[in-house]
Amino acid sequence: QVQLVESGGGLVQAGGSLKLSCAASISNFRINTMGWYRQAPGKQRELVAEITRGGSTNYADSVKGRFTISRDNAKNTVYLQMNSLKPEDTAVYYCNAQGIEILTIKLLASWGQGTQVTVSS
Repeated sequence: QVQLVESGGGLVQAGGSLKLSCAASISNFRINTMGWYRQAPGKQRELVAEITRGGSTNYADSVKGRFTISRDNAKNTVYLQMNSLKPEDTAVYYCNAQGIEILTIKLLASWGQGTQVTVSS
């Protein structure tokens, strides 16, 4: 079982910064990869950044150099530091966790409810 709760979204002016947090409450679950996705109105949900348990990261080209993903494995928490925000970053940001259910050894993915990020021009 895994439950994800995001926080840190809000309204910010272009050029500003926000830091998102996602805390995972788990039971009989081992998280391998955590990530952030976003979905803007009229667009498909897209990967923003992801990070493996070992610390390897992957970013969307549109956010490279501006966003930084990190995680605390002990706390089962992932963060997304967003700098130099642009209006096109406006979207609902969703936390994702992928891992293994210990008892069944099944690969599962879980999603948070999302947090709104709005960047004004």
